[in-house]
Amino acid sequence: MRRMTAFLVGLSLFTVPVFSQQNTYEKSVVQITIVQQDFDYVNPWKKTQMSRGSGSGFVIAGRRILTNAHNVSNYRYIEVQKQNVAKRYPARVEFVGHDCDLAVLTVYDPSFYEDMIPLEFGPLPAVNSTVQTCGFPLGGRTVSITEGVVSRIETGIYSHTQADSHLLIQTDAAINPGNSGGPVLQDGKVVGVAFQGLQMAENIGFMIPTPVIEHFLKDIEDGKYDGFGSLGILTFEGLHNPWLKQYLKVPDDRQGVVILDTVLNSTASGILQKNDVLTKIGDFDIDNDGMIRIYGLMLDMSEAVEQKQIGETIDVVFYRDGVEQKATIKVDYNEPVLTFRRQFDVQPKYKCFAGLTFVSLNRNYLESWGRNWITDIPFYLRYLFYEVQNLNDDPLRKEYVVLSDILPDELTTYVGGFVHQPLETVNGLPIKELDDLDKAFAKDVNGFWVLRFLGNPTPMVIDAVKARQKHLEILEKYDVPVSPLPEPTL
Repeated sequence: MRRMTAFLVGLSLFTVPVFSQQNTYEKSVVQITIVQQDFDYVNPWKKTQMSRGSGSGFVIAGRRILTNAHNVSNYRYIEVQKQNVAKRYPARVEFVGHDCDLAVLTVYDPSFYEDMIPLEFGPLPAVNSTVQTCGFPLGGRTVSITEGVVSRIETGIYSHTQADSHLLIQTDAAINPGNSGGPVLQDGKVVGVAFQGLQMAENIGFMIPTPVIEHFLKDIEDGKYDGFGSLGILTFEGLHNPWLKQYLKVPDDRQGVVILDTVLNSTASGILQKNDVLTKIGDFDIDNDGMIRIYGLMLDMSEAVEQKQIGETIDVVFYRDGVEQKATIKVDYNEPVLTFRRQFDVQPKYKCFAGLTFVSLNRNYLESWGRNWITDIPFYLRYLFYEVQNLNDDPLRKEYVVLSDILPDELTTYVGGFVHQPLETVNGLPIKELDDLDKAFAKDVNGFWVLRFLGNPTPMVIDAVKARQKHLEILEKYDVPVSPLPEPTL
């Protein structure tokens, strides 16, 4: 079976001659041009080469433009352009939700909105119904309006972060770059935002539906974006096995999913536990596939949680040792210390001591190995990435810290074999977050820096006196922003 991979582009098929719609939507849909520049996650004081791209967006109430987060991630400059108007209007990102691939822009010049028509939102479209996709596929100067049929509504992975799952709608429209962020309309109202397609398949495109859009817009009403939460539980569809159902003492007339584990420090910890059987979430009964009936559809039970904002609560019903129990759980981020999610718009943190460069272990760093990073990264990093839920039992750990690079110098000539390994201790102090390094490197062990790495019995040993003497020299040689070493302590 050939693997199918989602990619981030818009939706387009062919321009249809719907002139009355064109005259309306040309006052709502805009083209967005962006200059982007990513960070170097191995040497974070550097940045990658700048690139230029374009996408689509549309005006909504409040003099705002809604578009995709991936259109404006890691942006340096943004311009917005109307159809057939030469003038380009500088804009800024007001809010961005990378987890749901949505963003709100504001144009600096208020005159931009004077002849624009905000679009309104409609309900979920029915399967097999027709929708119109608007945008600027492959650039262009005029709005393209194309038709497609809604073929499926389900929960799926959003390609922007490669980790977050939300409700999405599949259509049979063709895929063309530049349509990302454009509105998908039915009966003149927005029922989705075009955002990604599927490689290795023809005429399969996806849009972000209004329940996700409405969650995002409600979230930002207080002036900040919190994101989508979860309960912090891991489940599997074990009740299809009648013997397991009997073993867990679940009544014959009940369906549900089995709890495998809870994420360390999550809001479900101490409430749910391994081998509990979750049978109801909110007002929705859970079937043996982990599905609930909502919006008149059978969707993943996570959709009940998706209706909640961060900090709100949801009621659950579960069986433990054959006894039905009820609980209320707070919806929160509830993520492990090493997540699958890509990061955007955030300058990566780092520490550099005499050329020893340390960064937070995250997906962006792992992707520095290239397209085939998942197979090319060192074995221990791959093992940690996939098994962190089982490997980390320290509730105080905030992140894993990895030695990302060693800037060449005679001081470190013979320790290159430790690059890309996650730290365990430095000079006897446990490293549970990047900031722990300042205190750890302020001391030494009998005149040496002694670094120990997870899964490696051999320590890295460096002369602490020489390292402190050469620290600033090494940083200046490699144009690393200079920072003094912490004062030595006993």
